[in-house]
Amino acid sequence: MDATEAFEELRPGAIAIAYRMLGSVSEAEDVVQEAFLRLHRAEREGERIESPRAYLSTVVTRLAIDQLRSARARRETYVGEWLPEPVVTSPDDDPARHAEVADSLSLAFLVLLEALSPEQRAVFLLREVFDYPYDRIAEIVDKSEPNVRQLAVRARRHVDERRVRFEASREQREQLADRFFSAFEQGDLEGLEALLAEDVELHGDGGGKVPALARALFGRTRVARTMKAWLRAGSRLAGITFRRVGVNGQPGAMLLDAEGRVFGVMTLDIADGQILGIRSVVNPDKLGHLGEVADMAALLRGSS
Repeated sequence: MDATEAFEELRPGAIAIAYRMLGSVSEAEDVVQEAFLRLHRAEREGERIESPRAYLSTVVTRLAIDQLRSARARRETYVGEWLPEPVVTSPDDDPARHAEVADSLSLAFLVLLEALSPEQRAVFLLREVFDYPYDRIAEIVDKSEPNVRQLAVRARRHVDERRVRFEASREQREQLADRFFSAFEQGDLEGLEALLAEDVELHGDGGGKVPALARALFGRTRVARTMKAWLRAGSRLAGITFRRVGVNGQPGAMLLDAEGRVFGVMTLDIADGQILGIRSVVNPDKLGHLGEVADMAALLRGSS
């Protein structure tokens, strides 16, 4: 296997670990690129590497732990609420694979992981999502196996206490999401409000770059009132459309301007036939990997 073939085969697994660790597409790609450079350097220097996959998972995890430590300081000064960079996921996955992705990749789940220490996050993901044995995880994070088991127990307890299990039927979730986005596009506030759970959450991330929620909102009435304001504002923007896509394994949509440029991504958390959470990412720094990004300032000027 040549270097290109090895890269194509090993990259998806490395990205899967890095993105779940960091919640950032760009940072995950940087970490994986550095890990491959170290792999090639080690092989060139004659180091015996029995499993390039194992080598990469170790380096990626350790680099991600270091990256998380520095990222925490940056996120303390982040303007508004921080949400992970959204990724568009394929609707063509088989049902078992889709359920796995939806549960471990959702924005809600990645935000929940933010409360864990970098080491806890690594141990939890490697064990619960990627099914690594404890002895292998201990090697990766350079800790004793009993210590790793203790980290896993604490992380699992924290996650299980706060984790939302989403609707099992993908078809039901997609149908409800279709109704939501249809009502949103048509300005049907009553139809939209009827889909919201009583304790629905609304989260937005503008990063201080574009207008967004200053903090999360909770409750059907407050969320519906805010959605109504968004509907009014959206009606003044000519040519705005929704492109229905899967976002981090959940039903979602990309918001596009008249030229097809991205200016936002919205994803829905759905369970028990209701929308439990709405997450909107409009920070342009987090959308570039999805396509050409719209100039929000110009859109707003044009609507005034």
